[in-house]
Amino acid sequence: MVPSALGRGLAVIMAAGFLAVAGINEAAARGAPESFADLAERLTPAVVNISSSQRVRGGQGELQKKFSRQPVSLGSGFIIDAGGIVVTNNHVIDDADDITVKLHDGREFSATVRGRDRETDLAVLQLEASSTKFPFVKFGNDANARVGDWVVAIGNPFGLGGSVTVGIVSARNRDINSGQYDDFIQTDAAINRGNSGGPLFDMDGTVIGVNTAIFSQTGVSVGVGFAIPADLSETVVTQLLEFGETRRGWLGVSIDDMTPELATTLGLRKPEGAVVTLVRPNSPAADAGVKADDIVLQFNRRTVASVRDLTRAVADTPIGQRVPMVVQRAGKRVTLQVVVDRRETRMLSAAAGAVLPANAAKGAGLTLQEPTEDIKRAFGLPPNVEGVVVTAVDPDSPAAIVLQPGDIILEIGWERITRPSSAVSKLDKLRNLNSGPVQIYVQRGDLLFYESLRP
Repeated sequence: MVPSALGRGLAVIMAAGFLAVAGINEAAARGAPESFADLAERLTPAVVNISSSQRVRGGQGELQKKFSRQPVSLGSGFIIDAGGIVVTNNHVIDDADDITVKLHDGREFSATVRGRDRETDLAVLQLEASSTKFPFVKFGNDANARVGDWVVAIGNPFGLGGSVTVGIVSARNRDINSGQYDDFIQTDAAINRGNSGGPLFDMDGTVIGVNTAIFSQTGVSVGVGFAIPADLSETVVTQLLEFGETRRGWLGVSIDDMTPELATTLGLRKPEGAVVTLVRPNSPAADAGVKADDIVLQFNRRTVASVRDLTRAVADTPIGQRVPMVVQRAGKRVTLQVVVDRRETRMLSAAAGAVLPANAAKGAGLTLQEPTEDIKRAFGLPPNVEGVVVTAVDPDSPAAIVLQPGDIILEIGWERITRPSSAVSKLDKLRNLNSGPVQIYVQRGDLLFYESLRP
């Protein structure tokens, strides 16, 4: 389980008594079920314990030169197909050479990775047992899960397999700053280390979320856990099973949320939509006629109320499909037609059309170059750019979670960066020291922000 960075400086305010609000009708709460035993008995066989290990070499002796196994992590997962397809978190099996899956009845199976997605922290495994029929559960519709609904979490906390906890949906659409696809279900069902990758069930017994993170200052459950919603999880899992990788749509814009002040200035009734701050040259957005300062209100007939709405809508659009995009421009609504490209391909080939200088550098999943005139023209950068420019990103690297082509890295670990080779050397040094995530200072269009990057 990954403790979330959410809540730095969190203040908890407690008050006694009742708040009477005029105009709000009384709502009757449904009582708790008499028991969750039948539900737990039916679902637990499809929930698995996952242990992973690395093969590492020993000392200099002949016997020690043989590979030995070093434990990496313990986690949870759940079977979604009788053929042994298991869904879990990527961080549970990341860097593992050997994966062992243990069922509730004690049987153990080796597993191989069918696909993984670092950006949503999801992975799909295949149990190595061709003739075995496994118990399984199905994804449900998390859109039907309301705040206050009962939920059940089953998993492997602290290696204690088959543990069942219950609670309610505490909140929806949580952004915990773990990536650009944050849209978590928050729950107070007890979730601890080892629950990562386990299912969050509704009362019908369908999976409405994949337990992924907790907010805790102690490392144990304080009743604030987070699950990846089922609709996002199922989309990613389907792509991983079909292609072995994700295939997300790419628009080619930098965007920012609408602020109340800007909404008032533009005469909007409320702050909604995503504001385009930069349009990449030779991108689907540029080809469709999108302009800086456009306010995106709809994409592929999905309402865009925030940056996250647009990010998700674009990512979910099939590659090469022409879809309508409604923007507000100079007080008028304009409908544009956009043909989305594939994000992973663009991230790898972003520098293909640019002149690569001899002092370009690659490392940590990044291709970095100095902001030459060719680079500034290729990525639509302002003339006074400093730092180093990200010209390509390996979509399978941790860097893909926080960076994209056209970003400018200004600082790494509070140190000013002006040369690509210096940036790569610093990242390599930090990785060799196992120092953990490093703080980087990034410019994206008109935005300046700090991010954490795992070298």
